Amino acid sequence: MLAAEEDDADLEDEIQQEARRLEVRLDRLELRSMLSEEDDGRDAIVEINPGAGGTESQDWAEMLLRMYLRWAEDEGFDAELLERKEGQEAGIKSATIRVAGDYAYGHLKGESGVHRLVRISPFDSSGRRHTSFASVFAYPEVDDSIEVDVNPSNVELQTFRSSGAGGQHVNKVETGVRLIWTGTLSDGSEERIEAECTAERSQMKNRKRANKMLRSRIYQAEKEIQQRAKNELEASKKKIEWGSQIRSYVFHPYTMVNDHQTETKFSNVEEVMEGHLDPLIKAYLMQAMGV
Repeated sequence: MLAAEEDDADLEDEIQQEARRLEVRLDRLELRSMLSEEDDGRDAIVEINPGAGGTESQDWAEMLLRMYLRWAEDEGFDAELLERKEGQEAGIKSATIRVAGDYAYGHLKGESGVHRLVRISPFDSSGRRHTSFASVFAYPEVDDSIEVDVNPSNVELQTFRSSGAGGQHVNKVETGVRLIWTGTLSDGSEERIEAECTAERSQMKNRKRANKMLRSRIYQAEKEIQQRAKNELEASKKKIEWGSQIRSYVFHPYTMVNDHQTETKFSNVEEVMEGHLDPLIKAYLMQAMGV
């Protein structure tokens, strides 16, 4: 009798695990069905920059970087760090990642904007509460199927020595590459667009990657003009401060994540920071579809 009860319990656990796996698959299929825009199926490039506030904001930017890397890993996407500048005491001054996989950009397009953090600062000896800001900008990576006309005479090439974490292991040769394009977009506006890559040990490879990033950013700018959707680009350029945030992450005096685009709220902020972003992504896509 005891053995039969144990077998039943094992079977019940197995059924529950399979049900959870099916639920996850159904959720992902539902998300996929909402991704029908032209560039949704492309790989994504995600840039993260801290706002004013020194170490506090730089630490927050690094927390966001970790969040997106964890999300990509859990979802089976291939995430690659293209560029990272370390903060002086902690955190990062900037970071750029490439997220590759089916519909990567479609999943991440709603993440562009300012992200706000409220917490007791680990860098404040008085234990005071601090508010920090960081910006996220996600855009689709272009491939050979998209023509982007970039005049080489409008592109400035800068090379520099890249370094590891904390400024260690500085290369003796200038392998880091920064490309700066200055030109006129189709609406007549003057624009200055940069792309930087330090992922490879070869300057040639970094230049090739930076060129692809630069073309992707120019393409995104032109796409927004053509679709009369400049608001996303403008949101990425707003001052990183009060009033411009798309999402708030509160650790004190209570815990909560509040997405201001969709008014979606979660009480488990730690779970979101571990990469559990699908409910927020789904809410954004449903709102975009008018559901």
